[in-house]
Amino acid sequence: MTTPIVRRTSNQSGQSKKPERANSLLLTSRRFAAWAAEITLVVSSGLIPFGIGVYANSRSDLNRVPLNPVLVVTQRAIARPLALPVSYGIPNVAWPTNILWTIALLAPVTLSWWQLYLLAKTGSTIPKRWLKVRVVNEQGTPPGLGAVVIREGVGRWTVPISIAYLLWRYSFAFPNLGLFTFLSLLMIVGEGIGLPSRRGRRALHDQLAGTYTIDALLDSNRQAQSAGDNDQAEEWQEENEELAAAQTNQSPNLWRRIQQNPNLTLFGVGLTSMTAVLATLIGTQVYIQIQQSQRATEKINSQQFLELVKQLSPNSGATNEQRQSAILAIGGLNDPQSIKFLADLLVSETNPRLVDTIQQALTTVGPQAIPELKNKNQFLVGELESVGSTATQEQELRQGRLQRNQRTINKILSVYSGKIEGVDLSSTQLGQSGTPKSSFFNLVLDNIDLSGVKLKSANLNQASLKGSRFRGVGEDGRWDTYDDAIADLSQAQLQQANLTDANLSRVLMNRTDLSRATLNRANLSNARLFEAKLNSTQLVGADLRNAVLEKASLTGADLGDAKLNEANLYAARLGRATAIGTQLSFANLTNTDWQGADLSGAYLDRANLRNANLGATRLAGAVLRYAQMENVNLQNADLSLADLRGANVAGADFKGAILAPSKQDPADQFVKTPDLGSVSAEVQGVDFSQAKNLDAKQLAYICTQGGIHPRCP
Repeated sequence: MTTPIVRRTSNQSGQSKKPERANSLLLTSRRFAAWAAEITLVVSSGLIPFGIGVYANSRSDLNRVPLNPVLVVTQRAIARPLALPVSYGIPNVAWPTNILWTIALLAPVTLSWWQLYLLAKTGSTIPKRWLKVRVVNEQGTPPGLGAVVIREGVGRWTVPISIAYLLWRYSFAFPNLGLFTFLSLLMIVGEGIGLPSRRGRRALHDQLAGTYTIDALLDSNRQAQSAGDNDQAEEWQEENEELAAAQTNQSPNLWRRIQQNPNLTLFGVGLTSMTAVLATLIGTQVYIQIQQSQRATEKINSQQFLELVKQLSPNSGATNEQRQSAILAIGGLNDPQSIKFLADLLVSETNPRLVDTIQQALTTVGPQAIPELKNKNQFLVGELESVGSTATQEQELRQGRLQRNQRTINKILSVYSGKIEGVDLSSTQLGQSGTPKSSFFNLVLDNIDLSGVKLKSANLNQASLKGSRFRGVGEDGRWDTYDDAIADLSQAQLQQANLTDANLSRVLMNRTDLSRATLNRANLSNARLFEAKLNSTQLVGADLRNAVLEKASLTGADLGDAKLNEANLYAARLGRATAIGTQLSFANLTNTDWQGADLSGAYLDRANLRNANLGATRLAGAVLRYAQMENVNLQNADLSLADLRGANVAGADFKGAILAPSKQDPADQFVKTPDLGSVSAEVQGVDFSQAKNLDAKQLAYICTQGGIHPRCP
């Protein structure tokens, strides 16, 4: 049913103008309120379980499981268009978090479709029904699912957000998500304001779907009035039919135009068909010519290759200079058979001059030679292992072959720095193997751009990678976007490697062995180091903010002045670690083991230390303000000069803990603790009511310093 049109006298028209305007404004405000309520319901259905999931994930007493693959896929699907950084690899979360985040994903989708169904069948969602707003089609009936999908999916969301996205994507502010959010809201509100039409202002989504938003209360009154006055109802019906006919004549649809112009339609179809046939013929001809040209080139290269190989045979009588020229010429062919031949020749050749020439030829080929060199590398490693570790002539011979292969790979990576994204060196032997004669080769890639290189399970022991970059900006030239070129070092062996000042931000290093490596001042922010081995590793001044170090082993590591703000060290082992002045604010340190570690002057404010083992640690001068320290083991810990104000110490074990410093030897200047304006631990306002094993001396100190305990006078 279309909006009724009533004939009125000039008097009636003048009297009705103000009420209609008032009703229009009232309807607009109710429409907006209904829309806001619908969005609030959908958003809340996702945010509430997501927030509870975040809280559950912070609990230390819950089992950890891999994140649901559906959530991982969704994260990556969203990350690409929004240029968000993605941490590859499936993270571990608390088991309730997995369920709650899945609900947070499915609940908004389910609720949205339910609202669309109600709108299609009844013309109103629940908020619209409450606020007396109704959506109808031309006949005055509920619009149906097809019209609703066009109205909501295309008109209300897809069109405005697509325009906002294009403006944002190609603006100077990309990838600033704040601007995209602002543009999206602006476009959605602008689209909802409506465009002028013959029947007043209608939003774009209503015009696309052929729907009208009406006042359900006013419509009910009109229907009641029409039921009591049949003559007037007939008059309304006639006028509506006339208006519909006039609109049809003024705006004919596509099918009507086709019927009115059959000759023009046939001409258009014929022209389109001829264009398609012609394009297909031209495309086919171009493809055939390209294939013929490729076959001809391959044939010529094959003939040249065979002639050059003949010059390298022992019976050819060619001089070393001629052989060198032939090797370089083979490298210039740059096809699979020539690369394979050179990789094999590199292993079998014994003449030092020819070996250098082969390496030069393979370096000229560039990264395209890496796959064949990698295959040969793995074959040579297998041969070497079959001989055993006994220093024999055969073992030395095979070790020499492997080293020639390693040096060639090293040279290619050095020459083509920054142009090797996607190169796969997984499971390649490029480091020390532990055999007696393996010390002749050391991988040296200092200040090299290794962004995007795949080094999963590779052996890079004792490699020198100082200042090297394992992460690049990608094609868009911007940091922290989806196309960042990030290396994969998961399960790699980097024992005693030198990575000083290296950029390993966001790099995947799960289960990587970095024992006794040097990572001073390295950038490891947002890196994934799940179950990584960092025993006795040097991390002085390293940036590990937001890094994932779940269940990592850092026993004996030096973390002095390192930044671990908001890092996740759940269940990490840090026994005897040195963390003097280390920043651990807001870090997740639940279930960590710091037995015997030195945390003097460390910043642990608002850190989560639930169930952590800080037994026999040195926490002199540490800042523990508002830290979560439930059930922490502080037996024999030195808390002198520590700031505990606002900390939660319920269940913490203070047996033998030192709260007040003993007299210090003036000659002992090894540890310089910050001046906190106090000579003992700050415990004012700290509730020790549920703390464990507090002795009389500790209680006396707590009570005199403003701490809270039932036994305080």
